[in-house]
Amino acid sequence: MPHPLPLPPEDRALSPHTGWTRAHWEGAADHLLAAVRPYAGPANALINLPGTRPSWSGPRSDGLEGYARTFLLAAIRVAGAGGADPTNLLERYAEGLAAGTRTPTTERNLSDGDLTSWGAITDRGQPMVEAASVAIGLRLTRRWLWDRLDPAVQERAGAWLAQALHHQPVDNNWWLFPFTVGGFLAETGIDTDAANAAIDRGLERIDRWYLGDGWYTDGRPRAIDHYNGWALHLYPALHAHLAADPALTARYGSRLHAYLADYSRLFDRNGAPIHQGRSLSYRFAAAAPLWAGALLGTTPLDPGTTRRLASGALRYFLDRDALDDHGLLTLGWHGPYPPIVQPYSGPASPYWASGGFLGLLLPPDHPVWTAPETPSPAETADAVTPLPAPGWLIQSTAADGLVRLHNHGSDDQPADEPVADNPLYSRLAHSTRTGPGTAGDNHFALLLDGEPSERGPITPLGAGRLGACGWAASSHRPRHRSAELPGITVTSLTLAHGADEVRVHVVRGATAGTAVREGGWAVTGARSRVTGRHAQITADDHLHTELLALHGWTTATTTPTPDGTAFGPTATTPHLHGTITTGLFATAARLTAAAGSLPALTALAFALADDVITITWPDGTTTNCPLPPAS
Repeated sequence: MPHPLPLPPEDRALSPHTGWTRAHWEGAADHLLAAVRPYAGPANALINLPGTRPSWSGPRSDGLEGYARTFLLAAIRVAGAGGADPTNLLERYAEGLAAGTRTPTTERNLSDGDLTSWGAITDRGQPMVEAASVAIGLRLTRRWLWDRLDPAVQERAGAWLAQALHHQPVDNNWWLFPFTVGGFLAETGIDTDAANAAIDRGLERIDRWYLGDGWYTDGRPRAIDHYNGWALHLYPALHAHLAADPALTARYGSRLHAYLADYSRLFDRNGAPIHQGRSLSYRFAAAAPLWAGALLGTTPLDPGTTRRLASGALRYFLDRDALDDHGLLTLGWHGPYPPIVQPYSGPASPYWASGGFLGLLLPPDHPVWTAPETPSPAETADAVTPLPAPGWLIQSTAADGLVRLHNHGSDDQPADEPVADNPLYSRLAHSTRTGPGTAGDNHFALLLDGEPSERGPITPLGAGRLGACGWAASSHRPRHRSAELPGITVTSLTLAHGADEVRVHVVRGATAGTAVREGGWAVTGARSRVTGRHAQITADDHLHTELLALHGWTTATTTPTPDGTAFGPTATTPHLHGTITTGLFATAARLTAAAGSLPALTALAFALADDVITITWPDGTTTNCPLPPAS
């Protein structure tokens, strides 16, 4: 059951879609901060939340994370209230700052002799990450906290932060942590040369990763995920805002504007952001770039849509067991869900979501708080939106507000040596109402010794529109048991229209007779039916999915996933099976929560002539598309 929050009554006149207003955001922030207070250690320096496992950085780092990430929320809350602090939040965090920076240590574990010291900032160490939240918090509350500190505390706190300027970050969004620390230290006159150099280095590094059209990759060649919004856009936008720098606002604000035009399409009518990528336990941090665009005045969204999307995301998670019985955020999506938790995450990691409260920095009379909510893109009209830069195709339907993301460009593979597929990146498709399981959902594979091949690094081949239809394509060299299969390539094409999609795969170089398999959408609960080469599954939450053979497949099955997905404890996945003959496989798929209003998927017709695909969709629309060439 959702944790009952002491929030005001809904206001459906101002917020017809979510019912939530600024008062609800303030109430949620106050609740989250009150819930962590009992877990503060001596002198409020470390906040070690209960949990079944520490992060790989150890309990001391986890305690610093508890301090830093909740301090960011406290700072937003107080700064947004013009310094009003009736529960003395800043007094406690100031005490923690003074105690934590007194004797920084490299000791990972806590001991009876030292329950207050923060970890020293080292090369690629987690305290560097948390230093950025501390720096933002101090910058937001400077006149109420920093400027009132004893000079000795300022000196040692500044020295602790300055360590971030002189150590090596992980080569991804971590470059923005010294950047963010540098912004505060430059402003306060501490180690200014190094601080300004860190700012320049951070911006130079992310500029290397800019793909265009508002999209970045996060260090690796094709690591495209939520870190675009809650890191790569957020930190430069915050710095530009706090520094009141018009040049930075113009440069990074224009990128943010372009990003939000696409990103706003990745939210479901029910408020859920797309379920894709790592660190999904950060949940409503997905709202942070929406607010950042409003802060900078560089958003394509009207104020009512900004609030509708942000409030929808916050409410989605708080209504779905994101909080435990103590009111603490858990490691998971709805409730706890270990399969999506990375080893770097500890009990306080979900409080990265504090950035989702950034809108409270906007005054109560700002239009994002006073304008009536307006519909999100997913609930206004059916849409297919190709995104060539990330290699994605967004498909949304107004009847159910569901969003699907067809992935032909993000794999999170390192540049040098490929690693095992991460299903949160490697799947052919992701959505706002399904998550990957363990049964090969949304994956095309060769079956070798009964084991499915992996997708490995993805080469995008473009994305675009063909009339009312959207398309995206890619190629990959399948891998098996950590090795590339020599001489084999798979070229994949997705076409989407309305609620339906057609997937085409061309396999080159594989031995005739090799078994192949395609998985569709994994839905929770689920009642299934198989008729010939057509599998249908209806889930407990009214989701309905189908997988229909169009070319090359011989049988259809459904496969239970006992471990379920982030959306439920059990799930079922439809599959099609075949063997290599011509090497061409085509599949029709559907994921919908409005099945009763759609024509039968079996009305879809597929033909191939002279390497041109002709699809007649169930609504009668016809699409012609050439087969994509091998990369």
